[in-house]
Amino acid sequence: MTGRVLGIDVGERRIGLAISDPTRTLARPLLTLTVAGSDEAVTRVASEIARLAQEEEGGIAAIVVGLPLRLDGSPTGQTRNVEAFVAALRTRTSVPIVHEDERLTSREAESRLAERERDWRRRKARLDAAAAAIILQDYLDRRGAG
Repeated sequence: MTGRVLGIDVGERRIGLAISDPTRTLARPLLTLTVAGSDEAVTRVASEIARLAQEEEGGIAAIVVGLPLRLDGSPTGQTRNVEAFVAALRTRTSVPIVHEDERLTSREAESRLAERERDWRRRKARLDAAAAAIILQDYLDRRGAG
């Protein structure tokens, strides 16, 4: 399998995207999309996937979507929304999509950003893409170790 891996952190108003390097070793934040509704979210993410597929780094080989779960592993109110997003996205792309547990990734992303950026408005604008990068890095690390 060649190509990079795209990480996605799905929220109700913002969707964070992250991308791996071609060797699938490191994840980095890519961008945050502000959306109004699930249809727009799927359309905009599908457009980004198509755009990334055209880049020279080998396109996209897989997509990792963070699945929100409670600390005990049970679903949250957002879990069903993310599953519906994934189901809709699967109709728009042939790239394989997998779930990755995203418990505490937003808190970790906020903590990391707070170390470098004191302005909370700037942190908030970058938070979702940073969370997507943590989700993706967790996936890459598990795959590399396995």
